[in-house]
Amino acid sequence: METVGVASDKQEIVPKAIGEFVAGTMGGWAQVVVGHPFDTIKVRMQTQPHPPIYSGGMDCLRATIKGEGMGGLYKGVTSPLAGIGFCNAVVFAANGFFLRLLQSNSKEPLTLGQKAVAGGLAGGVMSFLNCPVELLKVKLQTQTAAAKAVAGHKPYTGVFNCGVRTFQERGITGLYRGLGITILRDIPSFWAYFGLYEGLKSVLVYRRLGVADGSKSNGVEQFLAGGFAGISAWLTAYPQDVIKSRMQMDYKYKSTSDAFKALLNESRGGNWRIFFRGFGPTILRAFPANAATFVAYEWTMKTLGM
Repeated sequence: METVGVASDKQEIVPKAIGEFVAGTMGGWAQVVVGHPFDTIKVRMQTQPHPPIYSGGMDCLRATIKGEGMGGLYKGVTSPLAGIGFCNAVVFAANGFFLRLLQSNSKEPLTLGQKAVAGGLAGGVMSFLNCPVELLKVKLQTQTAAAKAVAGHKPYTGVFNCGVRTFQERGITGLYRGLGITILRDIPSFWAYFGLYEGLKSVLVYRRLGVADGSKSNGVEQFLAGGFAGISAWLTAYPQDVIKSRMQMDYKYKSTSDAFKALLNESRGGNWRIFFRGFGPTILRAFPANAATFVAYEWTMKTLGM
């Protein structure tokens, strides 16, 4: 793939923005297929009550498979498969747009810092799509057998039913519950995500060819750079994600600050790990899921002549 913003002699099959959108969709689907089981464990760890039900990620995995079978790990997958495919398409297209915008007044190649800034801006755009998609996903993932038995709560039958009922009960603001903390999570997360990906890709190409040109990367280099980029994205954003999941799952919290204060109260006495519940499954997911994302994205862009 050629670096965005640098002139190319290649014949483009489709306009670059459309190519980025299509390639982003393919990357998003690859991410969901690889990463959703890890994400289910992460969300259940984050949203469990105090004192916790699960002793750790492996205990949660065993309990989920025992109680719900392997299908339990893919609960709520319809929402991210449809939503994250589209969201990923938007974030990659937005990243390309901001790269071209930053490039528009200069003939010099973009710096790594500028590429990271473009990623952060794309993350801000992504937040408005991520919030409702993840809200529905969290609701379905935390709908365990125990939750279904709660008096007065009719179980959701699927993502569409969950979305319609949430809208009927709470309106559009119900679907955008947690938007503020989602923005505070996604801007730094995608700043690190795209910045590290481009930087590490260039380093790996330099080690192989002696030229720091990420556009000459191969599949292995894209796989490694994408995997580590995924880890870096979560390292900058995990506590925000815990707050978001808690708020979206439980309506007793009236605001993000309420959810944050509740977590602070639970963390007293040295229990700071509450802000990193589910961190293990998340990091285990981050590498393969995001490696698959970038490999699928780059392959699609190459196929489309980008």
